Amino acid sequence: MGPTNHSSTGRESGWGGRWIRRSRGFAARCIGVYLAVLLVLFLLENKLIFPAPRFPSGDWNPTGLQYEDVDFVSEDGTKLHGWYLDHLAPKAYLLYCHGNGEHVAYVAPVADQLRSSLGVAIFAFDYRGYGRSEGAAHEAGVLADGRAAHRWLVERSGVAPDKVIVMGRSLGGAVAVDLAKEYESGAVILESTFSSLPDVAARLHWWIPVRWLMRTQLNSVDRISNFQGALLQSHGAEDEMIPLGCGQRLFDAAPTTDKEFLVFDGVGHNDYPPDDYYERLAEFVARVCPGAP
Repeated sequence: MGPTNHSSTGRESGWGGRWIRRSRGFAARCIGVYLAVLLVLFLLENKLIFPAPRFPSGDWNPTGLQYEDVDFVSEDGTKLHGWYLDHLAPKAYLLYCHGNGEHVAYVAPVADQLRSSLGVAIFAFDYRGYGRSEGAAHEAGVLADGRAAHRWLVERSGVAPDKVIVMGRSLGGAVAVDLAKEYESGAVILESTFSSLPDVAARLHWWIPVRWLMRTQLNSVDRISNFQGALLQSHGAEDEMIPLGCGQRLFDAAPTTDKEFLVFDGVGHNDYPPDDYYERLAEFVARVCPGAP
């Protein structure tokens, strides 16, 4: 009777068992790392969404800029700060809501250009935790800060709340949409903004279950669902931070018939818009404020 090959079979079985155990161990480590990453993202959500650059970063004494330092208070008592750029004969009063990585010193050149090219008075303000504003940013607080800034501008200008033009860029677009709903604004300008933050995150980070994890929603689609004013919205076709589709979804959700969506070819999220963009803005302001001096 010939010899059996028990030793060979045992080696094959032992090797296969070790491979399976190592594979399971590797998979367990990968899952552990993945869950740890999700936990870190969950805990750092506010810091990631609201990086909040603070004073003294940026140019806080811009040469030639005429502005008024403004201190005001949010609903919960948080002390806020902004810059008011007046105009001798304003066609309108515009509230500017900046993006998540900016503060008033960063957007001062844009505010000055808007004042001169549109013929408007502008109030640019910082959310809590930004610039010289106190506190730490979070969704409810940032929206409350926008309402406090809107009230300040209404009191300063003497115009009706719905006559203030609200303008928001990127994250500031969500603040502007919230204000449009709160005060039934007659005119809104949105730049490179989104339908909701989970929509943006789901498109950019498909491997994260953001719709389950994210506490911050900034759901502009819901808030714009009853808007009946004039809307001018723009977006860069090459926006790498907020996909064009997120802006398009918001625009489509606005029920107003007085709306226009400008798409800029070859423009990314932080690129300058085409030269004629400010002409389009001026035409929009002149149309929505025909009785202004």
